[in-house]
Amino acid sequence: MLRFTPILLAVLYGYVMYRFSVWRTKSELDNRSTELADPVLRRLTDRMAQVVGVDRIPVHIYEIEAVNGLAASDGRIFLTRGFHDRYRQGDVTAEEMASVIAHELGHVALGHSRRRMIDFSGQNALRTGLAMVLNRFLPGIGTLIANTAMSLMMARLSRSDEYEADAYASALLAKAGIGTGPQKTLFEKLEHLTGAHGARQPAWLMSHPKTPDRIAAIEANEAKWGVSS
Repeated sequence: MLRFTPILLAVLYGYVMYRFSVWRTKSELDNRSTELADPVLRRLTDRMAQVVGVDRIPVHIYEIEAVNGLAASDGRIFLTRGFHDRYRQGDVTAEEMASVIAHELGHVALGHSRRRMIDFSGQNALRTGLAMVLNRFLPGIGTLIANTAMSLMMARLSRSDEYEADAYASALLAKAGIGTGPQKTLFEKLEHLTGAHGARQPAWLMSHPKTPDRIAAIEANEAKWGVSS
């Protein structure tokens, strides 16, 4: 029984971290967000709502300066204040913002947002358990190996989720009459908007696919579905 104690402790640790992360994330979003009231974006989200068969798609503004969109594990969709400010300044079009909302809606519809929170707890449990086991045989470097292995695995899973959410968004935008063009033009702007153009991180360690690869995947779906930008 004692030999399994490290694994059981790792699972318990992962569960506690999961519950804490859910609470902390919900509290942060509740305290620092308000519902989006932009009439132009509301008209675009109403068109998408008709396609998916819901009355409306509520979107919230998360009061941080970073440029990002996110889907919470409870299904809510958020745009950051920094992203919305770039839209108000004319750096991003309303249709491009709609493509972000469609992408995040894809994460919700496909179960990514909830699974990612579960993955967080599972990742920590596996990382801790693997490090404990490896450190018995490789003292001093077992933790490093465990951290690297988990980072590689999670980056690959995250990139897969991004491609799936991109495809969902493309289909939704096409059916709503918005088109996939704004989705592609936004991707071309994102590195500049987020200040990530100077990053040199290897593609296999990035949580998001490379921009040319994402655009190529969208264009492959356009050809397959017989739709235009």
